[in-house]
Amino acid sequence: MSSPFENLSIEPVSTVDRVVEELRRAVFEGELAPGTPLRELALAESLAVSRSTVREALGALVAEGLADRVPNRGTQVRALDPDAIHDVGRARLVVEMAGLQRWDEASEEAREAVRQAVAEFRRAAGTSASAAELTAAHLAIHAAIAGLTESPRLVAMAEALYTEIKLALASVDRIRRNAQDQVHSHGELVELMEAGRMDRAAAELRHHLEHAEQAMLDSLGWELD
Repeated sequence: MSSPFENLSIEPVSTVDRVVEELRRAVFEGELAPGTPLRELALAESLAVSRSTVREALGALVAEGLADRVPNRGTQVRALDPDAIHDVGRARLVVEMAGLQRWDEASEEAREAVRQAVAEFRRAAGTSASAAELTAAHLAIHAAIAGLTESPRLVAMAEALYTEIKLALASVDRIRRNAQDQVHSHGELVELMEAGRMDRAAAELRHHLEHAEQAMLDSLGWELD
C-alpha cells in the first residue's frame, strides 16, 4: 500500500548553506562591516557549528566576492575601493545597455519581468522595508533589464556585479532616502522602452547608473581621481 506522503519532498539545506546565508545576511545588512575579521573559532562558537563548517562557509563567501583571504590575517569582509566601484559601474552599464537594446526582440516573459520588478519596488518603497530589502528590490529591476539579453552568461555576470553593489551599500542607507525618486525614474525608463523611445531610454539608463555610482562614492566618502 502506497503512503500518502510518498510524493512529498523538501529541498535539503546543509549546515554550511545555513551558515553562508546567515553571514551573507549580516554582511548585506551592515552588521559585519567591510574589513571585519571573520574568525573561524569565534564564528563556530557563536553559530554553534564546527570550525570545518565555518571554514567551508567562508570559502563560499570568498568565491562570491563577499570576503577576502588576507595573508597572515585570515578571512575578512571584503572592502571595495573607488576603482572597484567604478569598474562595477562600467561593467553593469555594458550588460544593462545590452538588455535595454533588446527590448523589442526580447520575449514577452522577459519584458514582463521588468514591469513586475518595477511594481515590486514601488510596493516595497511604500512599506517599512529595510534598507537591505529596498536595495534588493531596486537591483531586481536592473537584473530584469540584464535579463532582456536572455543570455545566461550575461545574466550571471550581472548577478555577480549586483552582489558587489549590495556589499558596497551594506552600511549606507542611501536607498531608503531616495526610494520614491528611484521608483519614479525606473517607471519612466520602462515607459520610454514601451514607447519605443530607445535613444531616450538609453540616455536615462546611462544617467541613472552614473548618478548611482557617484552617489555611492559620495556616501562612502570616496572620490575618483
